[in-house]
Amino acid sequence: MEINIYLDKYKEVRYNFFRWRYELNVVYKLSLALTFACLTGLLAQLRFYLPGTPVPVTGQVFGVLFAGVILGAWGGVSQCMYIGIGAAGLPWFAGFNGGLAYLAGPTGGYLLGFVITSFFIGYIVDRYIHSRNFLPMFSIMLFSTFTLIYIPGLIQLYLWMGSSVGIWELITMAVLPFIAADIIKAAIAAGIATTITPKDSYGKELDI
Repeated sequence: MEINIYLDKYKEVRYNFFRWRYELNVVYKLSLALTFACLTGLLAQLRFYLPGTPVPVTGQVFGVLFAGVILGAWGGVSQCMYIGIGAAGLPWFAGFNGGLAYLAGPTGGYLLGFVITSFFIGYIVDRYIHSRNFLPMFSIMLFSTFTLIYIPGLIQLYLWMGSSVGIWELITMAVLPFIAADIIKAAIAAGIATTITPKDSYGKELDI
């Protein structure tokens, strides 16, 4: 049937892209990493604040998750670029902020979590074909968001606010208001990632 022809063509295109990305030299991988750093900076401007918390809801997480899916472990490099260039003064952190002072602010820990998350997701996606299905992908993204991003973010927020803030108060301020939105983000990202990632080996997968 004609639809099967188009489906097979799509599978071929996505496989060829990931195979091409996997075999790129360092210069081209750095170029792709910079592209996703820019995308993260753009998505960072999609933000709004919930009552009672200094931490905004932003679109950055999509950039972080997809950097890992598309770039593999080089997704972590893209987020290092995002942080480094922003710290140097380019105003592409949330709210068009930039500079070292922003990293020392209430949301600086989340930025560190972006690097760890993107690297972790990229490593898993590149190494395990099974991870490219929806449920494993959704689980990986939830785990990354709730541990690799939240924990560094909470630690720095606690240090920034001072010891007068209790742990439960910190959680109700910087975790509970975001859980529903982050679950939705992870589900959307996992659905898209499942569609765009090949289900065949394009590198050195361990579960072939």
